[in-house]
Amino acid sequence: MKRTLLSLCFLVVVMSGLKAQNIHQIKGRTIDTASTTLLSSATIAVLNAKDSTLVKFTRSAENGSFEINGIKNGKFILLVSYPKYADFVDHFTLDSTKKDIDFGKINLTGMAKILADVIIKGERAAIKIKGDTTEFNASSYSIQPNDKVEDLLKKLPGIQVDKDGKITAQGKTVPKVLVDGEEFFGDDPTLVTKNLRADMVDKVQLYEKSSDQAAFTGVDDGQKTQTINIKLKEDKKSGYFGKVDAGYGTDNFYQGQALFNRFKAKQKFSVYGTAGNNGTTGLSWQDNNKLNTGGDNMQMGEDGSMWFSYGSGDDLENGNYYGEGIPRALTGGAHYDNKWNNDKETINTNYKLGSLGIKTNKNTISQNNLPDGIINTNTDENSDRNVFRQKIDATYTIKLDTTSNLKVSVDGLLKNSDNTSDLKSIGLRGDNSKLNSNIQSNRNNGKEQNFNISAFYTKKLKKLGRNYSVNISQRFNVINSEGFLYSDVNYFDESSAFLRQELTDQFKKNNTQNATLSTNITYNEPITKSMALVLNYGFGINDSRSDRKSFNQSSPGNYDVLDPEFSNDFKATQYINQGGAVFNYKKLKTTISFGSKLSAVKFDQLEQLSNQRYHRSFINWLPQASYLYKFSAQKSLRISYNGNTNQPSVDQLQPVRVNDNPLYQPLGNPDLAPAFNSRFNVNYNSYKVLSQQSVYINGSFGFVNKAIVSSTETDASGKTIARSVNLSDKTPINYNLYSGIRRKIKFLFDANVGLGLNAGGNTNYSYVKSQLSEAVELNQIVTTRFNPSIDINRYNDKSEFYINFGPSYNAQVASLQKDRANKGWGMQGYGGIGINLPKKIKIRADGEYTYTPKSPAFDTSFEQIIINAAVTKAFFKGEDLKFTIRGNDLFNQNRGFNRSSYSNMITQTSYNNINRYFMFSLVWDFNKMGGGTPQK
Repeated sequence: MKRTLLSLCFLVVVMSGLKAQNIHQIKGRTIDTASTTLLSSATIAVLNAKDSTLVKFTRSAENGSFEINGIKNGKFILLVSYPKYADFVDHFTLDSTKKDIDFGKINLTGMAKILADVIIKGERAAIKIKGDTTEFNASSYSIQPNDKVEDLLKKLPGIQVDKDGKITAQGKTVPKVLVDGEEFFGDDPTLVTKNLRADMVDKVQLYEKSSDQAAFTGVDDGQKTQTINIKLKEDKKSGYFGKVDAGYGTDNFYQGQALFNRFKAKQKFSVYGTAGNNGTTGLSWQDNNKLNTGGDNMQMGEDGSMWFSYGSGDDLENGNYYGEGIPRALTGGAHYDNKWNNDKETINTNYKLGSLGIKTNKNTISQNNLPDGIINTNTDENSDRNVFRQKIDATYTIKLDTTSNLKVSVDGLLKNSDNTSDLKSIGLRGDNSKLNSNIQSNRNNGKEQNFNISAFYTKKLKKLGRNYSVNISQRFNVINSEGFLYSDVNYFDESSAFLRQELTDQFKKNNTQNATLSTNITYNEPITKSMALVLNYGFGINDSRSDRKSFNQSSPGNYDVLDPEFSNDFKATQYINQGGAVFNYKKLKTTISFGSKLSAVKFDQLEQLSNQRYHRSFINWLPQASYLYKFSAQKSLRISYNGNTNQPSVDQLQPVRVNDNPLYQPLGNPDLAPAFNSRFNVNYNSYKVLSQQSVYINGSFGFVNKAIVSSTETDASGKTIARSVNLSDKTPINYNLYSGIRRKIKFLFDANVGLGLNAGGNTNYSYVKSQLSEAVELNQIVTTRFNPSIDINRYNDKSEFYINFGPSYNAQVASLQKDRANKGWGMQGYGGIGINLPKKIKIRADGEYTYTPKSPAFDTSFEQIIINAAVTKAFFKGEDLKFTIRGNDLFNQNRGFNRSSYSNMITQTSYNNINRYFMFSLVWDFNKMGGGTPQK
């Protein structure tokens, strides 16, 4: 009996001891950061880290101290709250090795202070919010060997990276990524995110970057750019790293890339080169494989134009490829930046070159809607276009003293192009009788030179907030081109019988040059602590010349007879005097700005061949107003208005016809007056750190007075003369809405889920005249766009998943031919999945779906699905060598397709592009940076 009693007592003592080991205590003290005042009655809450449910809470005592007992083992969140102070949030764990925690002094900062700190710490999360900057501690996020910055960004709360590398942060697109505060290869963000190693990153900073002028004066001018700054670890700023990527596939597809980076303290030097014919024209998402664009397949312009596309068109002149034709690309570049003299002087330089050739075969079906009928045209075209570009830029900044700085920027461009095209077209009347036919060839080569230089000087004066700045810039642009145009147009009567032939065989020379000098002085005067006045004055001179010559043959092969109908030599000089005043009020959470600029413009224009002179002068008014309210560092509302005068372009003014397409000839109008654009914008953004919820609403409404619109006149043979005119009795309008909400959903395995809406529309006008009836009608074009979507993504060390899809309603209804409206419901979406398997094997697959419906304007629908897949095997401990097998367009469905409509014209284009192929590639990543081995 005694032995049993002793055993029971021993068991009670042991159980009590075990229970005590599982019960823990936390304590600390709450203090005001600025005044070191002890904060009593602060709310102290312990939340379950898994589902944020409340475990225990208390309030701090009069001396700011608090103590919570009886907490069991587990992972928790400490939340400290106090009225008008930023919350303090800390992740912590209690177990057998960490029984009690003393948080010591917990510093709380007033919400009204600009540098309010909210700190979130934990094993896998570290975020610090300083005013308008969100800073992520990179070491708190797990990365894999050879991960790039893009892989790290995908794991940061509030940041999304889509399949092309486009970055969205807290509901806003990020167009700029810096490295240690400096641009890297210019302003191309993914040259950083896709190539810089993640294990080199110390901090990732997210903020809205102000313009140089606003950053200096402190007066918000509304020019904000969502920016990510990658801060490197100190021990990763010396050494070199890079990669070599080589691949070859079926149907002779190939690609190759090489990148080398050398960092030494504050110096960075990088070079890269690429070559390929699989759509890769560079290292960035802007130039990389544009044939898989995804998203909304319908776009529209404020002028009433609308286009449906999959694979879109191409922008060869800018060195980009968007999926039309088969490309041949060779690109390269170099970057260097450095700081010295105690960081008082910096230089940032970039050099890029690119050679791109595209061979295209395409068919275009167009419908010209006229007051008394339609003209249908079917065109087949083969083209081979080539461009070689070189661009260099450099920015030098120097801190002259404690009150003044100077920034000098220069850049230059050299471009050579060589283009050939051959086409055949047949035009039909509405009853399908033959109207005209055209066999045409164009041969053209050109050279372009650009040079720009600017200087920005800033000076702070003795009185706080009083300062001035001077900006001077000079721009030069010269384009010289020459080539041959051959066209054989035949016309037919209503019974399709031949009527007559129109033959064009000309040599053309086009030379244009433009020189612009502009200066601007800005003075900032603080009126009160909250109010400031910004005054500015600027003067500019613009000299331009456009010399277009067309020559006919005097004898075979001798093009020496000037054709005055299609030639001109146009000179223009423009003088601009601009002044303005803007008031800025800023207090606590509110910023109000309002004012206007006035510019007096004088044109002196001379057409030298006809000796016609045009003098024009007018006043431009540029009013502006904005209201900004910042509820907190992560939530704001902005309402703004901007008005500006839209000047007609030189091409719109020149009184000369251009016959590059003999059946459609534009003609300038020297009597054009400027148009005035008014636009209202509303922007709301909110982001919650704990729930990782972002909400954004961006809406705009605009209208145009004296709008510049198209006026076309089509004769009985189908030839159209087009010119621009001012609209006097109607006001075009346009509106847009981009909105969305996104947050992390725990029951969906912590996936990020977003709902978005892209909607908008416009009402525009054009004049249309047909000589069949001699009637001139005002054509009203009403365009509508509505595209809701859902987006889901999840990224971790073992897998990734993303999907975006939604329906879309697009419509364009023209008053001329309402029964041939272009409208209907479509669908588009894209998605992908990636799995990391044992033995360092990774599987990736992605796909896109597009459906464009038929309509009264187009009697066929368009539908396709594209699936790509890849398997990668990595070798060695650091996964430095990778072998990949990739299949592109596995179902061989990729077809070039584009639908567009503008004014009274609607078109559908089909073209050749990159289809199914398989590629084998090797990638070698090398790295010799200071500071040990990569993170795991």
